[in-house]
Amino acid sequence: MRVHLCAVGRMRAGPGRDLLDDYLNRFERLGRSLGLGPVSEHEVAARGGMAGEARALGRALPRGAVICVLDERGRQISSPDFARLLARWRDEGRADAAFVIGGADGMDAALYQRADFRLSLGAMVWPHMLVRVMLGEQLYRAATILAGNPYHRE
Repeated sequence: MRVHLCAVGRMRAGPGRDLLDDYLNRFERLGRSLGLGPVSEHEVAARGGMAGEARALGRALPRGAVICVLDERGRQISSPDFARLLARWRDEGRADAAFVIGGADGMDAALYQRADFRLSLGAMVWPHMLVRVMLGEQLYRAATILAGNPYHRE
């Protein structure tokens, strides 16, 4: 199952970019044997307010992808549950999973309506660039859980 990070804004070079790249590379290396990956990033411009961003993000979503929007009002799940969710989508034959991260003002209702799942990384609001890094780490952690790797400790 291919994984897509669809996000508003460009992540510039620096420590955040380096950390995200590290987690995504780890995920891809481990995920290959699990039927997960590769990861593609789709960055869209922050133009036209939430409605304009939603249109741009909508164009970035692969046809038929399971759509997971990141939202502080979404479901909070454990890392093992996240791993099981990815495995379920993969096992159901979903070719693509798209994780959608909105801009600074949030996400347009049209994207929420298209979502198959709304995921929260906690009740706190996080900068959208940091959310990318946190999602990258959770993708890698999910792969380690599915592979039985000791990275994740319960």
